[in-house]
Amino acid sequence: MKYNFDEYVERRNMHSAKWSPEILEDNDVLPLWLADMDFRCPQPVIDSVVRMAAHGVYGYSTRPEAYYSAIINWNRKRHGWHIERDWILFSPGVVPALSLLVQTFCAPGDKVIIQNPVYYPFYDIIRNNGCHPVMNPLRPEQGKYRMDLGSLEELAKDPKAKLLMLCSPHNPVGRVWTQDELSELGKIALGNNLLVVSDEIHSDLVFKGHKHIPFQTVSEDFAQHSIACTAPSKTFNIPGLRVSSIIIPNEGLRQQTAQAFERVGAHVSNGFGIGAATAGYEEGEEWLEQLLSYLEDNLDFLGTFIEKKMPEISLTRPEGTYLAWLDFRAIEQEGRKLDEFLRKEAKVVLDKGHVFGEGGEGFARLNFACPRTTLAEALKRIQQAVKGISLQT
Repeated sequence: MKYNFDEYVERRNMHSAKWSPEILEDNDVLPLWLADMDFRCPQPVIDSVVRMAAHGVYGYSTRPEAYYSAIINWNRKRHGWHIERDWILFSPGVVPALSLLVQTFCAPGDKVIIQNPVYYPFYDIIRNNGCHPVMNPLRPEQGKYRMDLGSLEELAKDPKAKLLMLCSPHNPVGRVWTQDELSELGKIALGNNLLVVSDEIHSDLVFKGHKHIPFQTVSEDFAQHSIACTAPSKTFNIPGLRVSSIIIPNEGLRQQTAQAFERVGAHVSNGFGIGAATAGYEEGEEWLEQLLSYLEDNLDFLGTFIEKKMPEISLTRPEGTYLAWLDFRAIEQEGRKLDEFLRKEAKVVLDKGHVFGEGGEGFARLNFACPRTTLAEALKRIQQAVKGISLQT
């Protein structure tokens, strides 16, 4: 069927975090911040949720074999990733899984390496578990961010460094890591007994000319010394249904993780999420392909608008995700002042760059997974606000 991504879906008063009054403060403010999409889910996903709701009994649920088969078949087809049924653990989300993994494989005082600027919950996850985030900053080169593997090698030698949290594809800079980059990172981790925990939640959202490579497919040794976190939440726009998969080929690591999940009840799922995930993986590919085409058109629109009408701002074009990393440093707005400027003068909410850590000051993250009319209006507002600054100076 043909999906209409131009359709505006009213999300106010629907308990949406992205559109919440506390965040927007004003009904005229447009939210292009939090990483969920303003599009309806694939119809098979909606049908699954409606069918479950109509049943009228919402008791404890199981995870049928169809759920696991859907995950396995999807990843084999989309990514060439051959996952065994026993490798899959359920989690109610990638963020809680990451927190439990730090608890399980690190002791208070240990160090966790991250590649900043990076998804901001990483920092709280590490610190809240008594550990220290260690920065391996990405290097911007000719409009693209690259890993600093030399620095990583030195950081990995520290005996207190126990875990490397890999963001793949990377949020917020949108890199889709190559086979060579992942191979070099994996060699460093393996040589220093560093556990790699790979957050691959955006793995299905990759643009033409790029290919997501699951870290565990690079080599068998890497697979045995890593944990992958995946989910249908970004793929099919169902983060509120709280379902994700933790893929662990190594039996010892898997048993430790399973025990940690059971201790806090993180292994318990709900029927809405399981049904929606299964429907998405089994029947949502047509929707995803149309979505990717629409997102790429939105990205082209965004890039052209900035180039022609807002040369003061620069875009790091993402290779994956639906998140654009925008550089506002030319208009000389400090990180926190930039957020206030965008909210008050442009009536647009973006994610503050400085919360992504060092290297994010003066930047903002824009979610372009919205109808093009919404994107165009937001960009027009930003343009007018930036023009106002230019006129004042």
